[in-house]
Amino acid sequence: MLDPIIITGCAGFIGSNLVDRLLAQGHHVIGIDNFSTGQRRFLERALVHPNFRLIELDLLDAEGLKQAFAGGQMVFHFAANADVRFGVDHPQKDLQQNTIATFNVLEAMRARGIKDIAFSSTGSIYGETDIIPTPENAPFPIQTSLYGASKLACEGMIQAYCEGFGFKSWIFRLVSILGERYTHGHVLDFYKKLSANPDELLVLGNGGQKKSYLYVQDCLDAMCWSIEKFTQKVNVINLGTKEYCQVNDSIGWITGHMNLKPKLTYSGGEHGWIGDNPFIFLDTAKINQTGWHPKLTIQEAIIKTLVFLEDNCWAVEIRG
Repeated sequence: MLDPIIITGCAGFIGSNLVDRLLAQGHHVIGIDNFSTGQRRFLERALVHPNFRLIELDLLDAEGLKQAFAGGQMVFHFAANADVRFGVDHPQKDLQQNTIATFNVLEAMRARGIKDIAFSSTGSIYGETDIIPTPENAPFPIQTSLYGASKLACEGMIQAYCEGFGFKSWIFRLVSILGERYTHGHVLDFYKKLSANPDELLVLGNGGQKKSYLYVQDCLDAMCWSIEKFTQKVNVINLGTKEYCQVNDSIGWITGHMNLKPKLTYSGGEHGWIGDNPFIFLDTAKINQTGWHPKLTIQEAIIKTLVFLEDNCWAVEIRG
């Protein structure tokens, strides 16, 4: 990786962790964020580091983005709307903040002669696939979430820019990520509900939904590893663990850690919400064959997340 490295969504969960990692490795980093969901607290160490420059900017500002990318050598594009559950309430948000924003990133790269991009996509693009675990070359079924559809469109554009303009890409299809600076998802939702009422927990769906998760530092290990190991024009890589758990398993680990025994009430059905995939389990053989393996289990990652939430009460409330 050549410096300076640009990170969009630098104040977010994954982005801020990558900022700290790259700075610790001696890299120069340009961070871009509009702070719509990113947190300045996540950049406390970076903001006093001589190798870090923060640009507060919305990715929908195409001309501003071209200026911000001046001098950059590689882009980690993490900025996105990750609100899968409420996508049907504001369908334009996925189009604007994911698809159009990614187009603007690609055009800014083209304007500045930047060729390398690492992109955080999602396992949600596989929809409700019949192939479990799901490999990178699985056929795409009908899309079930606006979030997944917008990310798939981003992938298509990135691949086309690689072909048309000589870009090189690493497209990471992620399971849900857990760990420090986590501020969105089921562990937070359950933690907030149980903190407010430790005697009862409402669970969307039937609790049998099966999902895989990955610890954030394992995720960053895998990304940096992949950039060294995969050298094709377009590199599509699943990132996850070789295990999955049911929602009920996760509830058991969370309530066990909190020393609670709440009454569980289920809304019913296989789906927690529109677009919720009841079984996400990615085949990670492609990256595993190069020697990378996650260090933490799903249970360990969930406990790490709970400890972060317990130690950072402010983070529990930032999404209302």
